[in-house]
Amino acid sequence: MGSAAPQGGTQAVDRAAALVDLVVRADDPVSFTELSDVTGLARSTTSRLLAALERTDLVERDPSGGYVAGPLFALHAALHDPWPQVARLARPVLVEIGARTGETVHLGVARGETVVHVGQVESTFLLSARDWNEVDVPAHCSSLGKVLYAFGVLPLPSGRLERRTDHTVCTRDALSAELAAIRGTGYATAIDELETGLSAIAAPVAGKDGVICAIGISGPTARLQDRVDHIGRLLVEQAASLSALLGRPTPRAAGHPRARHSSTTKEGAA
Repeated sequence: MGSAAPQGGTQAVDRAAALVDLVVRADDPVSFTELSDVTGLARSTTSRLLAALERTDLVERDPSGGYVAGPLFALHAALHDPWPQVARLARPVLVEIGARTGETVHLGVARGETVVHVGQVESTFLLSARDWNEVDVPAHCSSLGKVLYAFGVLPLPSGRLERRTDHTVCTRDALSAELAAIRGTGYATAIDELETGLSAIAAPVAGKDGVICAIGISGPTARLQDRVDHIGRLLVEQAASLSALLGRPTPRAAGHPRARHSSTTKEGAA
């Protein structure tokens, strides 16, 4: 009797591991039928094991119903080769921000002395910001860049600060003062600084050793000017959710309430 239980338990683990192995090694999502046929497991057994693997984040289903590697694998990869997997983990957060604001949503990381967009969700408005994934934007007139400056992810610029518009922050004293304010409020803004009529707001996301990236939105100034603080607070809240998903503490803004908004409240209702 003493050896029967371990044998049964080991068999279940072996079968579950075989399913995980097939899913993780596959180039495309794997269907339930394929998993059952390839492993030779009964459909009832396959169903039971897959349900357990989904509960433990080892596999998940894509929109078509096929099985892919679960969030646990993405989290592991994010700690070692981060950006593609961080973008994957961030996607639901970006979608949520987009749904609540209607604006274009970005995920930005530091690469050298520049900001690179590694994720974007399009605006629901016809008049919206462009696709920024391949655009080189001076960090000092970008809300994402200001966040990464403020929390030491990007090195402060050493050369002359380019003036893009009359509103661009282009002196070191002004930039330093703004970065201190960002650390206080928890979010950054770039109002008409890159281009007249274009505004952006962003907040930091924490990783293993502090802030690693930033999430933000951009859109027409006319549509955002009365919503800056509300959206800033929303971004701080959602950045905290993503930081929690990454399993790390989040930077707290001094005196800045972060979670006073109901998660079910739509931004447009504020």
